[in-house]
Amino acid sequence: MSANSRALLLDGDAREVLHGLSSLPKSLPPKLFYDAAGSELFERITELPEYYLTTTEEAIFERYAADMLRAAGNASTIIELGAGTARKTMLVLRAALAQHSTVRFMPVDVSAFALKAAQRRVLAELPQVTVQPLVLDYTQRSPNLAGFPGPRLILFIGSSIGNFEPMQASALLRRLRSTLTPGDSLLLGTDMRKPVDLLLPAYDDPLGVTAQFNLNVLTRINREFDADFDLDRFEHRAIWNERDSRIEMHLMSRADQVVSIRALDFSVSFAAGETIHTENSYKFTPLMIDSMAANGGFHIERSWSDEREWFTVTLLRA
Repeated sequence: MSANSRALLLDGDAREVLHGLSSLPKSLPPKLFYDAAGSELFERITELPEYYLTTTEEAIFERYAADMLRAAGNASTIIELGAGTARKTMLVLRAALAQHSTVRFMPVDVSAFALKAAQRRVLAELPQVTVQPLVLDYTQRSPNLAGFPGPRLILFIGSSIGNFEPMQASALLRRLRSTLTPGDSLLLGTDMRKPVDLLLPAYDDPLGVTAQFNLNVLTRINREFDADFDLDRFEHRAIWNERDSRIEMHLMSRADQVVSIRALDFSVSFAAGETIHTENSYKFTPLMIDSMAANGGFHIERSWSDEREWFTVTLLRA
């Protein structure tokens, strides 16, 4: 039986690991980054001086969160996709509490560890907020919003939309749009195009935290699928793809080698220099945002940026 045939018999992560590592070029889905160790490493990345995305977007929310909530119809139900630890979301929740005595917050993430951290943070700082965390791969299925009062506001921030190919991003937005009703809206965070000497260090920091984060996906496969990846025989690579306007993250094999993934009854060969493509991070222009929103079935209501126009938060209206 071929690897692709076996993949059809598997569920979830196992199918994606087998399919990705038996394809050419090889790839792994970025959701595999976010076990407990990966979530902690990503939080460390967001605190690095080179990783401008979090601090720049956070400054936008600090300045404009109240304005965003007014533009979104003073929503009292906030849903966040890929919530992580909800650091920036606290600014939105505080703005919502300025308008409502009760606010409902549904953080959605593939990482139960990150959601527990988010819930602890919100309950400690904003006990008035009702938190209903949801462990869900939102790339495959949208959260059920039935029973959540409107107007509702979905947060899709951190430029997480940049992890998707353009057609996938539009399809995801269309699926989200189908869950919303008139008056609901979505706040979309997008990292904008900028010089490569600013982009690359954000994905290949001198302390090697991003390298640890990338390599951790192999540690997870070793643990969950009884594989024998030797992390010393792979190295992190970040590449700027000018044609597609994206940063690509790869894990490059340092030598010819064969890795066994015993739980999947599968062995995978690597040539020296061959890579596993683990993540894309698209960098946007205003025209790209316009096209993506339109293809997703939304119209753009307003947008906010920092003074350097490095990052943009756009309100999309259902």
